Amino acid sequence: MEQKKMTLKGLAQILGVHPSTVGRVMDPDTRHMVGEAVAQRVLKEAAKHGYRPNKIAAALRTRRSNVVGVILPDITNPVFPPIVLGIEDELRKHGYVALVTNAGEDPAQQRFVVDQLLARQCDALILATATRDDPVVSHCLEAGISVVTVNRGEDAGRVSSVVNDEMAGMRMAVDYLFNLGHRRIVHLVGPQNLSTGHLRREGYVRAMEAQGVKREDLWMVDCSAYSRDAGKAACDEALARYPKATAILAGNDLLALGCYDSLRAAGKRCPEDVSVIGHNDMPFVDMVNPPLTTIRISHHAMGVQAAQLILQRLNQSAGTDMEIRMKPELVGPRLHRRRNCLIRVVLRGKIRYFFCKL
Repeated sequence: MEQKKMTLKGLAQILGVHPSTVGRVMDPDTRHMVGEAVAQRVLKEAAKHGYRPNKIAAALRTRRSNVVGVILPDITNPVFPPIVLGIEDELRKHGYVALVTNAGEDPAQQRFVVDQLLARQCDALILATATRDDPVVSHCLEAGISVVTVNRGEDAGRVSSVVNDEMAGMRMAVDYLFNLGHRRIVHLVGPQNLSTGHLRREGYVRAMEAQGVKREDLWMVDCSAYSRDAGKAACDEALARYPKATAILAGNDLLALGCYDSLRAAGKRCPEDVSVIGHNDMPFVDMVNPPLTTIRISHHAMGVQAAQLILQRLNQSAGTDMEIRMKPELVGPRLHRRRNCLIRVVLRGKIRYFFCKL
């Protein structure tokens, strides 16, 4: 015979306390209102009888589910798991959980996912799907749900966001290449409907102009998506259009991996013939051959900041929308944990690279 499920009132009767006392103890936000000895006794008895609070009933009563929806554009992209982990780590500290879903890049599909999350009583949404002119953000605002965007922002600035300082990152990459002696640098441009693609392109342009290169002399190839296949196709085009290029600055690490494929197929060596720099520092790029120099973005910290912003929004009826820009960092062979040094030498008119340990 199946055992009857323990209820709040039943547990309170066993303990000889008021049901409200049990309710306060089982809620991390109100547990401090009950004495420590009583709280521990309630928790021990709850564990003994397998009691769990009825979250659906609590949500109906308080109009809070303590669930935040997190919408991703591509769950297979290695950039997003650290962001989600940061969000979950921070939400958990405050008694919230994340409901993560993959919505792709199609606005209609994203809107469907938003509606499904709202139907399930999500208190707020964190969107990693934002475009520069985003109809899904408009839909969320019309629905009256609290929203924060992460990794990408929108041009109108209607909601708070946590993004990377794209201008600073591209300036670091361009300056690094110039310090190595490169002047013929091609930028593989990310999708321009996304803030990351748009701002990284602008960052490249400004950084090259600061180095004295005229805008009309810049070398750029547009990419259809942030993917390895798109990176290979764009690099193939770059090698054909700009055969004298000595360095490629990719819009992200997936595009950079596509460059490796393209260079290998063309019989060119990296970095001896063409150097490549990525953007994001996604997991395992230090293990490819050669290890990828890239712009590191603190994705876990980005997720933590996004969670903090959404919690602030939930705890305030109104607030000022803000944009938090994470500080990027250049990482690569010269900054490897083993302190390897990459030396660039010109021998008989050809560039040669040598590694040494400091």
